Parts: sequence; structure tokens; C-alpha cells
Amino acid sequence: MDETAETGEIRGTTQGTAPVPLSVLDLVTVGAGRTATDALGTSVQIARLAESRGFHRYWVAEHHSMPGVASSSPAVILAHLAAHTDRIRLGSGGVMLPNHAPLVIAEQFGTLEAMAPGRVDLGLGRAPGTDGATAAALRRSQRLNEGADDFPEQLAELTRFLDDDFPDGHPYARIHAVPGPVQSTSPGGVQSPHRPPIWLLGSSGFSARLAGVLGLPFAFAHHFSAQNTVPALDLYRESFRPSAVLDAPYALIGVSALATDDEREARRQVLAAALNMVRLRTGRPGLVPTPEEAEAYEFSPMEREFIDSWNANVIHGTADEVRTGLDDLQKRTGADELMITGNAHGGDVRLRSYELIADAYGLPKAHDTEV
Repeated sequence: MDETAETGEIRGTTQGTAPVPLSVLDLVTVGAGRTATDALGTSVQIARLAESRGFHRYWVAEHHSMPGVASSSPAVILAHLAAHTDRIRLGSGGVMLPNHAPLVIAEQFGTLEAMAPGRVDLGLGRAPGTDGATAAALRRSQRLNEGADDFPEQLAELTRFLDDDFPDGHPYARIHAVPGPVQSTSPGGVQSPHRPPIWLLGSSGFSARLAGVLGLPFAFAHHFSAQNTVPALDLYRESFRPSAVLDAPYALIGVSALATDDEREARRQVLAAALNMVRLRTGRPGLVPTPEEAEAYEFSPMEREFIDSWNANVIHGTADEVRTGLDDLQKRTGADELMITGNAHGGDVRLRSYELIADAYGLPKAHDTEV
């Protein structure tokens, strides 16, 4: 791989007055009374807004068996978004590697790279992105711990498929991920100089250390594991070894943030999203409830305690309040990039939130960006 090109694909450019590059994490949330079609339509709107306003990348996360999250197939969604955008980086945040054969992922993301050359990221996680029974159904195996324990070996296999460089004598030496580098070795073959850069995702120390040792970029799930953010980033930086991909650490964090035109509406939307999380955590996953349903819901003391703890890590309020919260978080963690996920019942609220955040940081308007 071209080291300069690879590094350039990873490191974003700061826009406006933002402290670091800003990006988007999309869970393709489905609200009560809405359909998956509605949610995917919102994803296209947000991706196009993000591109026009200078957000660096747009990632989709893999989840399964959750009625309120329509992102079970990141590669399919990313292909759809690639057809509706021109410049913004698109990627997975992430694909759960133990759920899939490495060759399948290499083929999917090689195809995406062919669709959107030079703007595809491959973020990988080692969790199932669902409950144990669903993970077993996905993997057709009851040995769920095996997948997580074998993550480094699976990662090495996937990397070799992407680079088409299994050594002679390896059982897979004659197997090639297509689209991919093998096409350049065929008579008359020409292959793109790009291949999707690999990111490791995590919510604890395992992937942080592995990303550091391998010299890969790292993405931490601050939005649902806030207490581990600083220790994991410290571990990543301490473990980092320069590689052909990066000469210095590069870490982004996923941040739950929602901006609205008035503070009360932000509280209402955040409460609805938190009720959805309560139901998920207690085995009752469903669609994201409306703010009215959340306001009328009688929370138990234990549920109220969870809500308060969860929402303490959701940056919400007016655009100025969200900007201040994001600035403070970046200073506290030293993150190189902030990836914002805005969870709410309605797609219009999510779209407006990204618009308000862009305005708060003075990100370029559509007519200011290159066409």
C-alpha cells in the first residue's frame, strides 16, 4: 500500500472552528410509527448534509435483532449511500468480524471500494452486535467465545485477503478476494491503488492494545462505554508502534450528541431514546418511542437511575450547549476526531441536529465546498 495515500485517507481535516474533524455515526434508528424505509431515507439525507457541510466520514454500525435499529447490513447500506454522495468517506463502525467469514468481508468491501474509490473505511469490532442467541444464528455455532478469542487471527486473515498476499504454500494462497489486487496481475489488468483502511473498534482495552501494537487507527465507543474512554485511549497510545499505515496514533471516539432549537425539546428527545435503551437492556427491544410516550412512562427507581446515568453521557441541548460539551470532551480525551451519533424518534430531529452542530462550528455551507 502507498503509505502516504493510506495516512491521508485516515486523518481528517478540521473545518470551521471545530477542535478536530467531525464525523457521523448512523444507527439507522426506526421510530414508532415509522418504517425502515423512512429511516434509510433519513440516512441518505444526513449523509448528503454531512458531505455538504464538511463532516469527514459517515459510518454505519452493525446491529441485529433490534426493531429500532435497521443497520443489520452495513455493506448494503453503504452501497446505497455511495450512490447518493460524491466525496464523504463511507465506512463501517463497525462490521463485527466474528459474525462473518473474512473472505466475505474482503469481497464486500472490495466491491464498495470499486463503487466509491478512495473513500471507503473498514471498521471492525469483535463483539457480536446482538444477544448470544442471535449471534449463534448468525455464526451457525454455539461457540461464541471462540470468535472473540480468535479475533487477531481473523483480522490477520482478512488483511491478507484485502492485500492478496498469502504466502506460497498457505491453504488460501490461490484464493482471491474480487474485486481486489489480483485483478492487477491478470493480463491487461489495472487495479485501483486504494484499499479500504482497517480501523479497530472497541469499548474496552483489548482492541485498543491490538490497534496500538499493529499501528492501526482506533475508534472507541464512548457513547456507551464512557467510563472506559480515557483508559482505553491511554492504552492505545502507550501501545502504539509506527506502521506502514500510521506513523503516530490516531483515535476517534463515538459521541452521543443531539442539538435542538430549544433545550426542552432536546430533553424530550433524549428521554425517548433512553427509554428505548432501557427496554433493550431489559430484553424488550422495540422501536424508538415518541417523546410523548416517554414523558407518560412511569419509570421504576431502577430505571430512573439507569436513565440518569445514561443521559449523563449524552451531550444535548441547544447548538451552543452541544458545541461546548463536544469541546470539553475533546479536551478531556485528546481524541483526534469526534464521530457524532444523534439518536431521536424522528428523522427530521436527527437531520436538524447535524445542521445545528455544523452551524455552531461554522462548517462550510454547500456553496463553499468543492463540487
